[in-house]
Amino acid sequence: MLEQYLSQARFNELTSQFSQTNIAVIGDFFLDEYLVLDRKLSEVSVETGLEAYQVTANRKNPGAAGTVTNILRSLDVPVIAIGFTGDDGHGSELRRGLQETQVNINHMAIFADRFTPTYTKPMLLENGHETELSRLDTKNHQMLLTEQEDQIISSLRTMAPEVKAILVVDQVKEKNCGVITDRVRSELADLAEKYPQKIILADSREYMALYRNVIVKFNVNEASKMLGIKQPDHSQEFIDQLSQQLSERYHKPIILTLGDKGLQVTDPQGTTRIPAVPITGPTDIVGAGDSVMASIGASLSVGASLIEASIIGCVTASLIIQQIGTTGIATRQQIKERFAEYRELLNSGSRVTFSNSF
Repeated sequence: MLEQYLSQARFNELTSQFSQTNIAVIGDFFLDEYLVLDRKLSEVSVETGLEAYQVTANRKNPGAAGTVTNILRSLDVPVIAIGFTGDDGHGSELRRGLQETQVNINHMAIFADRFTPTYTKPMLLENGHETELSRLDTKNHQMLLTEQEDQIISSLRTMAPEVKAILVVDQVKEKNCGVITDRVRSELADLAEKYPQKIILADSREYMALYRNVIVKFNVNEASKMLGIKQPDHSQEFIDQLSQQLSERYHKPIILTLGDKGLQVTDPQGTTRIPAVPITGPTDIVGAGDSVMASIGASLSVGASLIEASIIGCVTASLIIQQIGTTGIATRQQIKERFAEYRELLNSGSRVTFSNSF
């Protein structure tokens, strides 16, 4: 029964403390820029004869690490951002977006020789519906300078003793071209040793194999790729074996996301499958993983167990994926109401499984 893992009273106790904790988010902050193109207004370019799309709306908001901060702030968690922007218009928009959600940007450096990482997403509007066209990515393809790494590491050292948790969003696949370089990863590992009670949770698309001493979050494909498994599946036997291999490698808690099957989390006490909240109707998985990271990080920072935090993570993700065409947010009141529904459903079916298989 779910009640033995997380009661409503305990849920309320944990989430009520979100506004009293504080979290640093270090990583690659992108600007998400949506350009709405109304097909009815398209013109033909006199010079090229090609269709000239007409922009009728422009939506901008922080993305990547900024998605994590957006969700943390919607849960009332105080947040410090550590990263960089370029000295350009996109940088101004990104910094303004962070400030509008009351994220502390005192440790967001401005590097004049860098682009502000930006995902530009043309959205073609036809018959009242938006369809995303090919995305335009603005990223940096030159390695960070030593003095720029020094500035990021200095901010990390300054903030580490002051915050309850550090969430690491390692988004850029170009090696050492983003915020999380090899030197920054090494510093995170050293800080984890220096502050063993500090919650440090990392998520990386390309470089999870390089992390040490921290809690790690994977999806099944990422974990399988790192371990050299060519044909992953979602059978319980495979997930158990994958969790065991990850646990033996990292010797830290493991969070394995399973899409619509929920989460599997592992620590020295064993491995636990947390089922997803059943959802009907259209869904949009953009931001789901970020919402899991944000809500688990927030919960761990206020004293939740890994299982308790992961249940809160599943609840938060269920709200995020129902927000179509946006990365979404979730308030404490919303997750409280969703948890009450989830708890009743799972208690009736005993669908949380707990085992101490290793």
